[in-house]
Amino acid sequence: MPSISRRSFLLAGAGGLGAAALSCGRGTSAHALDRALRLGAQRAVSISGTSLEQAATPMGGSGYRRLTAGPGYPLAVRTDLAAGKADRDDRRTALASIVQLTDVHVLDAQSPMRFEFLHDITGSAFRPQEALGTHGAAQLVKRVNDVARGPFSGRPFDCVVSTGDNTDNHEDVELDWFLTLLSGGSVTATTGDPSHWEGVQSGGDASYYNPELTVQDRYKKAGFPTLPGFFGRTTAPHTSAGLTTPWYSVFGNHDDSIEGTLPSNFLGLDAVYTGSFKFTGFADAGSNAALQDAVRRQSTAILGTNGTMTSGWKVTPDARRRPFSPVEFIERHRRAAYTGPGPFGHGFDEEAAATGRGYYAFPIAPGVTGIAMDSTNRAGFTEGSIGDEQWRWLKRRLQAGSSTYWDWGFRHTHAVQDEYFVLFSHHTSGSMSNLLLDPAKPEIRHAGFELLRMLHDFPNVLAWVNGHTHVNAITPQGHADPRRAFWEINTASHIDFPQQARIVDVCDNRDGTLSLFTTLIESAAPYQASYDSGTQASLASLYRELSFNDIHASLAAEGTATDRNTELLLVDPRA
Repeated sequence: MPSISRRSFLLAGAGGLGAAALSCGRGTSAHALDRALRLGAQRAVSISGTSLEQAATPMGGSGYRRLTAGPGYPLAVRTDLAAGKADRDDRRTALASIVQLTDVHVLDAQSPMRFEFLHDITGSAFRPQEALGTHGAAQLVKRVNDVARGPFSGRPFDCVVSTGDNTDNHEDVELDWFLTLLSGGSVTATTGDPSHWEGVQSGGDASYYNPELTVQDRYKKAGFPTLPGFFGRTTAPHTSAGLTTPWYSVFGNHDDSIEGTLPSNFLGLDAVYTGSFKFTGFADAGSNAALQDAVRRQSTAILGTNGTMTSGWKVTPDARRRPFSPVEFIERHRRAAYTGPGPFGHGFDEEAAATGRGYYAFPIAPGVTGIAMDSTNRAGFTEGSIGDEQWRWLKRRLQAGSSTYWDWGFRHTHAVQDEYFVLFSHHTSGSMSNLLLDPAKPEIRHAGFELLRMLHDFPNVLAWVNGHTHVNAITPQGHADPRRAFWEINTASHIDFPQQARIVDVCDNRDGTLSLFTTLIESAAPYQASYDSGTQASLASLYRELSFNDIHASLAAEGTATDRNTELLLVDPRA
């Protein structure tokens, strides 16, 4: 580690560091970027294996591009909510180190219950890389294990939290693959007929990427390679080492709904999962147009969409595609085969297994408590909210760990040892707008703006960590009383580029401030590999490359410098 005098010099001489790092992006001059990278790296305990060291960068300027190791992301110092003192690195002590995975979307790409034909309306309906998701996830697990410690805290990871959309279409087989990837074991990523691929990528339809065929589909015209033997390599068994850190799981809308959008068993569609009929739309153009418009607008009109289904596509039935319920999602996490490094149940206790309750509190480190919220709405649709029962539980739990809180504008105090809280959910505050009543439990639903208002009542809430948007974005949730401010940390997915996860180091600067250091990591796969290779690392490399070149990809998902590797300063509410 740097000496005390060197640390002091780095911070004292860089009142400049925050401003320099904030301005650094892909278009920044090489000299300025190099300086910002060096300053950030010198403040860290270690940068090995993180995006402080290097990050995926495209080669060339246009068309289909391969990736290479490019400069890392600089450290952006965020003083939106508190100012930092120049010698804080000399006093910094580690409180916790957390890894967030999100939107892994482990996916059965041959399932008949998918709506690939809608991909021009919603790009997530079909991705050219989707057959490679288990390989990418296994290499992400390897990266977490290899890094092992917080780059700024130096503390061994206390926990890993997967913040929802663990599966893509809430199928049993997807959940089995996800749990095996995180807990360790062998995965064979195929369903239906094991002798040949039955998904849309093998039928010659020019709307999709057909990797093994010479047909000039729209992806080939964009420069995508032809890959003989591709599906033989993707469907071969491969092994995940499993996480070596205790991990926790959170519900996402794709873990609860058909394609993360339609309520379970919408129009009796649950039967399609395990059958041979592949839904490719309605027979009449009017019904198709209505469905497409409803999906585009996220409108409840989708519930009225009807018509005669049509399909010339048949697949081999597979009972493993059966959709799971919330209770079954929890029960699977509580099977001994999936315990891995623990804890048993990965946050879900016996009561949760009996009731389907998807929220809980858990210890992260001494004095630091995690709260996993269930922001999915069982009524369907992609956006979220929380039910009133969960709302009241959350308020009671925060009150129990707070010596000071505000309620209806009045300050309350009680004698209890303060805890710091880090909250986790799938949805962001801005995407919690779905207030439809769950027919099975018609209770009041609470939106994101209400939750923000409640969290400001509890000064020891430090951060709300979430996913869903597939974009890196960090938002200061300020308050007139700086003790009541916190950070909202949103991380991109691991199915779409940039395919990243995030480390959050919680540190006490012992000067009346706290620092939350956020550091992005990529999978351990190389940036380029032979197209003929069938190793897990090579296929995970291709997974990343295809995601970058996806015709629907939004490269803005990387976020700006202030959304990636950051130091987020806060007033310490206990000081």
